[in-house]
Order: sequence, then C-alpha cells, then structure tokens
Amino acid sequence: MSKHILIVGGGYVGMYAARGLRRLIRSGEVTVTVVDPRGYMTYQPFLAEAVGGTIEPRHVVAPLNRVLKGARVLTGHVTRVDHEARTARFQPVQGPARTLTYDILVMAAGSITRALPIPGLAEHAVGFKSLGEAVHLRNHVLAQLAAAASTDDPLVRRRALTFVVVGGGFSGVEALAEMQGLADEALRYHDGIEPADLSWTLVEATGGILPELHPGLGRWTVDALRARGVDVRLETRLTSAEGGVARLSDGTSLEAGTLVWAAGGRPSPLAADSGLPVDEAGRLRATEYLTVAGLADAFTAGDGAAVPDLTRPGRFTAPNAQHAVRQAKLLARNLAAHVRGGRLKAYRHAYLGSVAGLGHHQGVAQVHAIRLTGFLGWLAHRAYHLAWVPTFNHKARVLADWGLSMVFRREAVQLTAVEHAGEDFRRALAADDLGRAARPALPAPATPAARPAG
Repeated sequence: MSKHILIVGGGYVGMYAARGLRRLIRSGEVTVTVVDPRGYMTYQPFLAEAVGGTIEPRHVVAPLNRVLKGARVLTGHVTRVDHEARTARFQPVQGPARTLTYDILVMAAGSITRALPIPGLAEHAVGFKSLGEAVHLRNHVLAQLAAAASTDDPLVRRRALTFVVVGGGFSGVEALAEMQGLADEALRYHDGIEPADLSWTLVEATGGILPELHPGLGRWTVDALRARGVDVRLETRLTSAEGGVARLSDGTSLEAGTLVWAAGGRPSPLAADSGLPVDEAGRLRATEYLTVAGLADAFTAGDGAAVPDLTRPGRFTAPNAQHAVRQAKLLARNLAAHVRGGRLKAYRHAYLGSVAGLGHHQGVAQVHAIRLTGFLGWLAHRAYHLAWVPTFNHKARVLADWGLSMVFRREAVQLTAVEHAGEDFRRALAADDLGRAARPALPAPATPAARPAG
C-alpha cells in the first residue's frame, strides 16, 4: 500500500529531500506532498547579490512545482500538526482551511527572523531573510540616493545617506557589503553625492563577526570593511529604533534612513505549537537518524531541528545550508529505507568550513585548514555556492548574470512602484472623483417637443 509523506517546508531540507525521494522510490511506492508558504525554494546565500544587482532576483529561487515533478506542491501554511491522528491543518493562500492526512511526517519548516523587543524595530527596520525583503532593500537603497540628490535640506540628506545593519553574521556582513557596492555604482548617476557622504555602520553584539569562520578571518573582514569606510561597532547592541533613529548601547544615535535587521533567526514555532518534542530553543528534538525523538513515522532536519553532531559529541549541528543540504540527502535515503522496513543511517558530517562574499571582488573562505582572503576568497565564495545551486538551469542563469555584471555596469533603476503597483491606479481614481465633485453640475438637456402627427 502506498504511503503518503507530508513534507512541511520547501526550503533546503524539504526540496532536496523530495528530489532525493523521486530518485530512490519506485512508482506507486509513496506519494509526496510538499507544503510551503511561497511555493519556491530560496537560495539564501545569493540574497545579498540580488540586493547588489549582480544576480537577477528570479534566479535566486527555484519554483517547487518545476523542480519537484511527481510531487504535489501546496502553497500555504500548515498551522498545526496532530501527529497522533496523522493530520495537519492546512491554510491555503486563498480559500478556507482544510485537513491533510498523512502516514509519514517530515518537519522542515526551518527558521524565521529572530526579533527582539526593541522599540521602533517593527516600524522602521527591514529584515533580510526572504527574496521580497532583498528586492525591497535594493529598491530602498536606490530610492534613498535619489532622495538625497533631490533635496536641499541637509538633515533629510544626511538621514537618507545613513545606512545601519544590525548583525555581524553572514547575512548582515554580505548584505552591507553588497549594498555598499550597489551605492558606489549608483553614485555616478547622482551629481553632488560623493562616497564619503555615505555613512555605513555594522552593529554586532559580540566581540567578532562571521563566527563560523576562523577568528583570524573575522578580524581580516573587520579591517577590510573599515578600510572601505564602514564603521564596525563590536560588543554593541541596538537599543531603540523609534522615530527612525538607531540608538546604540554605546550611546551613539544615528538618523538612519536605512536600518537592516540581520541578527539571526529562531526555529519556526510550528513544532512547539503542535506539541511536538522541542528543546529549550524551540528546535525539534532529533536523533542522529534524522527522526523526531520519541515519535514514530516522524522525521526532521535543518535549521529547526536539534540534530546531534556525531563529530563533536554533546553538541548539535550548526543551522546552516551546508548541513541542511547534506541532511536532506540522507533524509531521503532514510525515508526510503523506512518505507521498505530497512535500516536507517546516522548523519555524520565534519564541518568543511564556510565562505563569505564582501563585494568589490573581495571575500573570505575557509576550507579545512586553508584560509583565503581578498580576490581568492571571493572566487572561492562564488565557486562554492554555484556548485550548490539546485538545477543546471539556475546555474546557467547565475553564471550569465555574473558574466554580464563583469562586462556592463549594474542597473541602478529603482522599481519601488512595483511594490505598490495599485497606488497610481487608486490615485487616478481618487483624482477623478475629486474632479467630478468640483465641477458644477450641468443643466439637464431640454426635453424635445413632441412632433406633430402627420
């Protein structure tokens, strides 16, 4: 009898596990349903380059319907799981919620932005975890430059040219670096603004940045950013963003026209809300076989799972793409073995290292004991991530984008109207209504006299 596998989440774990199952499972052996809020997988290491304009945003995502042929892809949210009953409550993007039944559950909901109760953060900051946020940030940076070039008010100008990024991990550092690269390119089209007029600040609560790399590479990155005019504030926290003013724990206040929150993530609350076993951080308790501890027919991996790291006893695997992709591939094999009553294999992967792009043809990379900086680090960053882009089609498109960006300058057009596409239409309707109300009423036309008969 065919088993129904429900995969909650279409990110690294969900997509790669479903792809692996397609290759391992015989026809009719299982049916697979993947539920994801967006319907596409985002290759997050390239979000920064989407902001900078070196990669077209559409090439950063892989549509699940196209990649997962043979699987059923549902766009919407799983709001609750009742594993004892083998049911999940599903809320589609449109229409009423309904109940999905399953035989085997794969929890791959991943993580969401980790927010802190900082006054003004929700109103004045933008996150950096989704493609929509990356596109918005690119448009916003270009709009701020245009605003600064179009005003005579020095306070408005200073605010528009002040950029603050909170978070010294990969997302924050790469976002700031690509934003700066984009701004430097765009300034050639704005007379009267020099690179020195722009203020760039990176805020990090700990004593170093890029914590997954060797500390020496983190220090090199701090020096490289400072050489490019970035004010790197270590052991500093954002305490308030009220009124668009970034107030820091060291007493500094910055009128920030752009405030980016990239201070990490936290596990999706779905597992905890559904009564599944989670640890104190909200991660699903997992075994080394990628099963949910204490539950039958339940598997998990990725950012939202506490997977034991067998190479470092007593610790858990880091929440990064390197582990997520490798866990997903083993997860597919273990799911196939589980369906057939076979033995599961334990996940064991020694951390290879990490790479980070810093824009301006600079980067840092660590592969085992090898450490690269500058141009070689930048090449290693691109080569590593290109290898993990999910399809040949997307690899070719990314390569084409890179090739074009080496020959031609980046496009510096802001498309903020795309984010509010209906506003011009509504403004036109409102103006038409006002115009009709202001015009004097015309007298009614006279009724023509009746023509005489004959």
